[in-house]
Amino acid sequence: MGSNYATRGIGFKKSVMSSEDIAEEIRTSFPGAEEVIVQYLAGYLVDDAGEEEDVLQVAHHILASLAGDRADVLEKLMTRLGDLLEEQLNARLKKRSGPQLLKLEKVMDMSKSQISNTIALSEGVDLESINKGKASRVDIKKLEKQEAKLRAKIEKRSKRDLYEGSKLLDAHRKQLLMLSTQQSYEEMFMKVRHLNLSDSWNNTDVLHKINPLETVSSKQKSKDIHLPSIDVSFGSNRILSGASLTLAHGRRYGLIGRNGVGKSTLLRHIAMREVPIPAHISILFVEQEASVLIVGDDTTALESVLKADVWRDHLLKEETLLNAKLTELEAEGDEKRFEDAREELSARLAEVHTRLSDMDAASGPARAAALLAGLGFTEADQSRPTKSFSGGWRMRLALARALFVKPSLLLLDEPSNHIDLNALAWLEDYLQTWPGTILVVSHDRAFLDAVATDIVHQHSARLDYYKGNFTQFYSTKSERDRNLQKEYETQMEYRQHLQAFIDRWRYNANRAAQAQMKIKILEKLPDLEPPEQEETETFKFPETEKISPPLLQMSDVTFGYSPEKVILKNIYFDVGLDSRIAMVGANGAGKSTLIKLLTGELNPKAGHVTRNGRLRMYVVVPLFRRLLISSLRNPSGYFAQHHVDSLVPTMTPVQFLASKFPGKTEQEYRSHLGNFQISGMTGMQLIGTLSGGQKSRVAFAVLSLQQPHILLLDEPTNHLDIEGLDALMVALQKWNGGVIVISHDERFITTVAKELWVCGDQTVTKFKGDVQAYKSLIVSNIKLRP
Repeated sequence: MGSNYATRGIGFKKSVMSSEDIAEEIRTSFPGAEEVIVQYLAGYLVDDAGEEEDVLQVAHHILASLAGDRADVLEKLMTRLGDLLEEQLNARLKKRSGPQLLKLEKVMDMSKSQISNTIALSEGVDLESINKGKASRVDIKKLEKQEAKLRAKIEKRSKRDLYEGSKLLDAHRKQLLMLSTQQSYEEMFMKVRHLNLSDSWNNTDVLHKINPLETVSSKQKSKDIHLPSIDVSFGSNRILSGASLTLAHGRRYGLIGRNGVGKSTLLRHIAMREVPIPAHISILFVEQEASVLIVGDDTTALESVLKADVWRDHLLKEETLLNAKLTELEAEGDEKRFEDAREELSARLAEVHTRLSDMDAASGPARAAALLAGLGFTEADQSRPTKSFSGGWRMRLALARALFVKPSLLLLDEPSNHIDLNALAWLEDYLQTWPGTILVVSHDRAFLDAVATDIVHQHSARLDYYKGNFTQFYSTKSERDRNLQKEYETQMEYRQHLQAFIDRWRYNANRAAQAQMKIKILEKLPDLEPPEQEETETFKFPETEKISPPLLQMSDVTFGYSPEKVILKNIYFDVGLDSRIAMVGANGAGKSTLIKLLTGELNPKAGHVTRNGRLRMYVVVPLFRRLLISSLRNPSGYFAQHHVDSLVPTMTPVQFLASKFPGKTEQEYRSHLGNFQISGMTGMQLIGTLSGGQKSRVAFAVLSLQQPHILLLDEPTNHLDIEGLDALMVALQKWNGGVIVISHDERFITTVAKELWVCGDQTVTKFKGDVQAYKSLIVSNIKLRP
């Protein structure tokens, strides 16, 4: 086969063949062939094949899949292609027989070769002997300067590639959304969650027949994942290089790393099986934008969760169909053909019942309802259609569906970003008894302490593994870093000691031998790399001027969107410059409504809100609230509302600050952004290409220029990495203004707030206890529900 087709001439030859000529030949022989395959083969045969490839052999292999049992048609086409491509094939053969590059079988030390390596390899001019003995004229200082410039250029290019990568990510998300409308969830589920099902039943039904032997063999296979060397890229940016991915079944891994290091990209590669995960391991991925994949229709929330387990849904439908057919056959006579049909259907029904029993299908509605309740859905919410839920609630629905299915490997990307503290407390408790493997990206230290059994630190294109939760990881890593730094300093002192001895005595006749010995010791010491320094961040809010109290007060305030739906009733609330208040409570309890009443966006139905005439407030709300940036000055004061989505994507951070606060120089704007780690190229990059964490930093830079007296922060920790959270907490601790915060992050609340207030049952009351006590109370109350 292969190139032999080129020798079976039938007397026709073209001097130059185009890909369209080849495509037409393939279409003529196989009229029903897919155009994509035809175009690919035509281009491959004419232009794209590598020099070492047997093009006709490859083409024959691909065309065989189109030919099926029409071997004679395939042979004629291959003979025809051999004739048409004869001249190109002969030219390739001549080129292949010419001088070839030599592949060295081992490393060669060119400086120690007995003969000229230049001559040995190329049989040309002996460059080595020509230059031998000549002194180098290279200016070392200039060389080092050029190398530094080259390193800076490479670093700048890598940053640019990373920004370009963020654009690719947006394109990927749009493509993912488009694909989700073309490919049903059921089809996607069947691809990523294998149940080892064989051929379809009766050839006409879409339902599948179970092969018990395959199911048993799958259960016996190990669900551990160990990939010793994986590479992951994002655009032109290398995320991982030769990294080891090791996930033991039943362990819960917290994946941490700086913003932009590629954590979400790694999860996406695992979910799409772009790294070689064993096929019998089922995977489900709940990403930060999972709400776009929850179709809003008339399906209720409870039904949506039940339908998430596609195999359960299909088996229940098959059970109904089998029972209906058995009922029909019961009315027939006792003829042997009816008896045989009844036996076959009964046997099949028994298999379906066995499988449904294995997956505990009967408890499905109760389990789904419990999951939804834990995530904050009331009984009324569970009966509402999915189209009535906002993006944040659809995120919870996506999480409930994944928990209901119970895949072997559950991938979670910032699951706490769209749930309140109540739901987070339940989720932490629930995941502690998860039977499979979890890999979760989170910047919430308290969440990782409660859930993770292991920490995976992604940095420098590799993955480092630590036993224990985040607190244990931090302690272990800090101790290891200190030891590495101490070892590095000790070795550097030893090197300096050797070098000092050499410099002092190398030209002394009495000590020259000792100096030479020290030189040899120094040359044999390994090259040292300084330990990787942990990056730190700092945020800085300018101090605000003091104003006389009262600043902000609510007196006997009542509010509801209708007389029948009262949210807050008879509320008394006082905020001053020294206030550090955290608001907690279930979604819908009135936390955000309270913020809007304080700012004047909503007016109370009864009571009144008092604001100091000089008061400036700044409100930061999360992305999914979809509020636009606005500011107003009125007799009750000044405030602004902001979130990262309101930043103008076609502006740079510097341009955006200049548009909002004109009158400063570009350097002043850049210096201010630098206070929030938006420095260098980042300040001059379009906002639309920045990551979520970088956009949040820009938002806080805008915040600080407002010079507010009171900050009202609604979920400010979303999109910030752990280092960014630490910087924000320190800045708020040092700031001299008042702070009201709504957050699900336990550590953030504990560090920033002095008081904990609970919204619920139309009231706002001060909680006598810390965040941990509140979370324990929430979990206990949920477990007491019938």
